[in-house]
Amino acid sequence: MTTGVRTVRVALIAPALGAELHGARFGDDRPLTEAELAPARVLAAPRADRVLSAPSPRCRQTAGALGLVPDAVEPALADLDAGAWRGRPLAELAAAEPRALAAWLSDPDFAPPGGESVTALLARVGRWLDALPADTGRLLAVAEPAVVRAAVVHALALPPAAFWRLDVAPLTATHLSGRAARWNLRCGTALSAAN
Repeated sequence: MTTGVRTVRVALIAPALGAELHGARFGDDRPLTEAELAPARVLAAPRADRVLSAPSPRCRQTAGALGLVPDAVEPALADLDAGAWRGRPLAELAAAEPRALAAWLSDPDFAPPGGESVTALLARVGRWLDALPADTGRLLAVAEPAVVRAAVVHALALPPAAFWRLDVAPLTATHLSGRAARWNLRCGTALSAAN
């Protein structure tokens, strides 16, 4: 008797839009306001056997607004660490450190002071994806947009420079199915309205 390879199904939900994205500012882990959470409260998340959340307040709050109770907070799903740039407006950084900002947007190995490079994020998220056991079933994770982009880059074996060319809309699901080294992608699925 032969045993089949079980498919792992991962749905990555991008959190509700927070003030840092409205203001083009590097994330600083501020909690979302009730107004920012309101769009999530009317949506339904896909069915899942297990639910995870990234550590940030906005991911945990979005999970709650969607009616999800995470089984765990997963450190591997943490946002790209902006280090000393955390909380700074993009326009301010562009004026104060234009070369550093240009390097960050063009060189996947560049890390902001005290922060993390895109290459390091890709490795972290890739290790997490590849380590998911075959019996995972349907996994849903509320994860930062940078993590969703990193998962897509890893799953499709895209070059690291593709990271900045992917857009992840708030409150959408990106679905990966497969196993390590063989993933399929269904991206940008809108969440449906709750009944």
